Amino acid sequence: MGRATERLRRTWQVLMDTSPPEPPEDEPGEVVDARAIDLVLRVGELLLASGESTERVNEAMLSIAVAYELPRVEVQVSFTSLLVSAHPGGAALPVTGSRSIRRRTPAYWRLTALHQLVQDASIGMLDLEDAHARLAVIKRGRGPYPAWLLVVSFGLISASASVLVGGGPLVAMTAFVATMLGDRAAAALARRGTPEFFQLLVASAIGASIAVLVIAMGAPGRASTIVTGAILALLPGRPLVASIQDGITGDLVSAGARLLEVFFIIAAIVAGLGVVVYAAVKLDVEVTVAHLPSAPALFQPVPILAAAAVSLAFAVSLAVPKNVLFAAAAGGAAIWTLYVSLLNLQVTGVLASAVSAVVIGLFASMLARHRRAPVLPYVVPAIAPLLPGTLLYRGMVEINTGQPEAGVLSLIGALSVALALGAGVNLGGELVRAFQRVGLGASGRWARPAARRTRGY
Repeated sequence: MGRATERLRRTWQVLMDTSPPEPPEDEPGEVVDARAIDLVLRVGELLLASGESTERVNEAMLSIAVAYELPRVEVQVSFTSLLVSAHPGGAALPVTGSRSIRRRTPAYWRLTALHQLVQDASIGMLDLEDAHARLAVIKRGRGPYPAWLLVVSFGLISASASVLVGGGPLVAMTAFVATMLGDRAAAALARRGTPEFFQLLVASAIGASIAVLVIAMGAPGRASTIVTGAILALLPGRPLVASIQDGITGDLVSAGARLLEVFFIIAAIVAGLGVVVYAAVKLDVEVTVAHLPSAPALFQPVPILAAAAVSLAFAVSLAVPKNVLFAAAAGGAAIWTLYVSLLNLQVTGVLASAVSAVVIGLFASMLARHRRAPVLPYVVPAIAPLLPGTLLYRGMVEINTGQPEAGVLSLIGALSVALALGAGVNLGGELVRAFQRVGLGASGRWARPAARRTRGY
């Protein structure tokens, strides 16, 4: 009986013992260089803030981490934040760093320079100190164009777009002035901390107000081309392409955030148009769909040159490198030519936009790969001539003139065209990627785990 009691007592002591176990001997771990983690974060931050897609940012950060031998790295990229974690191994704790993206400035020259930095680092051409010094130069560097030209480029987009839909020199000049006034008003609001939604609302309302004044003066046909040009300068081509790319590549969180950004931009433009058109109708100004422009499906020099000018001005506004300007203008002329050809073959507008975007995305991706450069500076300006400014204006006119069903369908049509353009250029890029060996930083087509999944379940 005594032995049984002793065994029970010892078992109870073991079960109730709360003293911590003796720690195992520390195993030596790999060294984690804090400057390497800082470089990874800074490169990712600048890429994401400059307009790059989430997948490309993820590729670049992993390439930098591998180049500077960070052990067992995990990278997380979202629309507003970055996180990098390296695990030295053994009993050592992971080393983690994060960064938030608070401001986005589309600067495609910086995107190109960062792309080259990542490539050079990936093949061992830069040590860590040189990479940091080069990154500092890129961050502090000035764009290829003066600030005044970036401002004027928005007016040139509007003027060229108004010519594209049938306007003449006087219409182009009026559209230029209207867009510049709207842009300067939005800039003044930005300096006072007003959210971008209201900046865009005011800019679109100013363009529509000038068009209403032209209608009141007895030239309704000119007014419609003016407002179409002003709208085109505001439409979100850049975030649209990036959002579709994020969705296609499986990053649904960032894709949803970018699409929400696109939605709010379009909602702001529609709200500005709606307020002005509603006020004009109430004041008995003759605003009707009968005067809306329709781009002629003809091979004529003026529309083709106007499409090239739209893309060229769009490229300048995005601060692309100077050696991309010719390709951007050629892409605008080409996508308009393809679009008109398909319309003449009785193809619907949405399908014609999608097919044209696929072809442009294919050739732009091939050219970008040949130049070892990012593809966004080539594809985003090229799709600008097909952005649905006329459909947005038509929808708001129809809604405010007693045709709400037709207006809703026009707005849905505008959204469909926009999504077709975004999906089309990304499909063209995927066709190129499917047959290439390596990606941005020695990550080939096999480096996309989201593509190897079950089929939807």
